[in-house]
Amino acid sequence: MARTTHHGERGAGFTVVGRVLILAVGSATVIGHSFLASATVPRRGELTFSNPAGVHRTVMATGSLDQDNPFFEELGTNGRSCFTCHRPAQAWTITPEELRERFARTAGQDPIFRTNDGSNCEGGAPASLAERRRAFSLLLTKGLIRVGLNVPANAEFDVVDADDPYRCNAPLAAVSMYRRPLPTTNLKFLSTVMWDGRQTLAGQSIDDGLVVQAREAVTGHAEGAPPSDAQLRAIVDFELGVFTAQAHDERAGRLSEAEVRGGPRRLIREPFCIGINDPLGMLPAVPGACLAPASGFDPVVFTLFDGWRQARSRDRRAIARGEELFNNRQFVIADVPGLNGTAGDPVSGPIQGGTCTICHDTPNAGNHSVSMPLNIGIVEAARRTRDLPLYTLRNRVTGDLVQVTDPGRAMISGKWRDVGKFKGPVLRALAARAPYFHDGSAASLAEVLEFYDTRFGIQLSAQEKADLLAFLRAL
Repeated sequence: MARTTHHGERGAGFTVVGRVLILAVGSATVIGHSFLASATVPRRGELTFSNPAGVHRTVMATGSLDQDNPFFEELGTNGRSCFTCHRPAQAWTITPEELRERFARTAGQDPIFRTNDGSNCEGGAPASLAERRRAFSLLLTKGLIRVGLNVPANAEFDVVDADDPYRCNAPLAAVSMYRRPLPTTNLKFLSTVMWDGRQTLAGQSIDDGLVVQAREAVTGHAEGAPPSDAQLRAIVDFELGVFTAQAHDERAGRLSEAEVRGGPRRLIREPFCIGINDPLGMLPAVPGACLAPASGFDPVVFTLFDGWRQARSRDRRAIARGEELFNNRQFVIADVPGLNGTAGDPVSGPIQGGTCTICHDTPNAGNHSVSMPLNIGIVEAARRTRDLPLYTLRNRVTGDLVQVTDPGRAMISGKWRDVGKFKGPVLRALAARAPYFHDGSAASLAEVLEFYDTRFGIQLSAQEKADLLAFLRAL
């Protein structure tokens, strides 16, 4: 969960009136003042923001938002706090559109624009506005933060070539990867911390991983001294209490009517344990894991909009049809390393009657319920765009070569079989946080659907794509 950069602005109060607005006051940013373009009236303590699909809302499990939490404090030396890269108006991540507004408003001096990880290359001193715009181009166009890692000493591969559009001149023993910061909301449902799982250790809880993540975010991305245990505990407790979901669809209206269960409040009460509804029955021995289930895997993962199957509104019926398709539309899932693509994977051979919920199995959240990084082909050379580097890796034993834009989990484990593997994110509040995938390569949810339709040969009709899109926008 690339919870990378941090920002030093502190929050003010929250006012619901009209549209989303984030006001800059000197070096401070008023994080609230959320203006809602909707007929709904949020309860006290809720944060409500408009987005391209309607309105998303955040609620706190504690009933109120603690603006004095260290999450909003400058704990480092470069002006950042957790809030720098985790904005409630963008469903607790960042988006290129909002970053461009920040860049214009501050002449590229907002704390997110720091060269330790916000720029395409580490270091340097871009002086002019044009130089800063070039230096932070991936942040401004795709919302990507640079993650620099050394190839593990025990790696089964070497990096033998790097086609780097930025000419960062890094040694081939190190790799710069560019990833979207994952949202710091709905963390109750996590089974893996970070895109590459580097803070998810065998036998440790997600809570433990989040504490380590918070510490390393401060010491690395905010360039500070290690926070106190009390500060780390406060940050993690805050994050675990944040819940966000789409609350109002611009076409279908309120998503929490009596007959349906959309919106964020139901998420607080949604049951979860590691391994819940996992189709492979992996049940890892970690704190918070489920007991063996009485029944097997249920592919009907999302049950939010059943009540709209016979709705008078065609837009509400479309959302219900999309949910049904997500749960039940069958296709062949084949050649997915981590699932059934390499020797030693949990499944040997294609899954003939696969559904989206084979991988997105957590009830009404949609992420995988155990730590299971997969390679679905996002980093393949054929998908590479010229704004990303292309790395050539060579297996030290077999001599096999592979080209990827990001080695993924392999940069943590050192395993050849982990090249290109990433975790899947929680699917709630999708409409507010484009672009998608770890590298921002899908500019819209429509592009996400096109990728999966092509990758797995699903052959979705135009109507099915429209229904699935309506459903995903309503999450």
